[in-house]
Amino acid sequence: MTHHIVPIKVYLGVFIALMVLMAATVAVAFVDLGIFSNVVAIVIAIAKTTLIMLFFMHLRYNSRLIQIFAVVGFLFVLILVSFTVSDYITRGDFSNIAPTLGNPYDPLGQ
Repeated sequence: MTHHIVPIKVYLGVFIALMVLMAATVAVAFVDLGIFSNVVAIVIAIAKTTLIMLFFMHLRYNSRLIQIFAVVGFLFVLILVSFTVSDYITRGDFSNIAPTLGNPYDPLGQ
């Protein structure tokens, strides 16, 4: 099996791109974009993940079969995260139940 030798310039370019994306992530954290703050942060995170998968995991230079398995694994993780987020979003507001429970430190419930 032959290995592709990646020039150090490529790794330095990817490193600089990751540092720029990290600075963009920090900048988005301090700027109020309303509902789009999370969307922009997720897009930046996907860009960073793509760079890491392509260059540091060497998926760019591997066979098509390995690339397919890596993409399927990544999509499976996205499905699991989407199930978790949808479960969290569809839960009701339980803040109105707490006042009816009383004081948890009062053994008589008064």
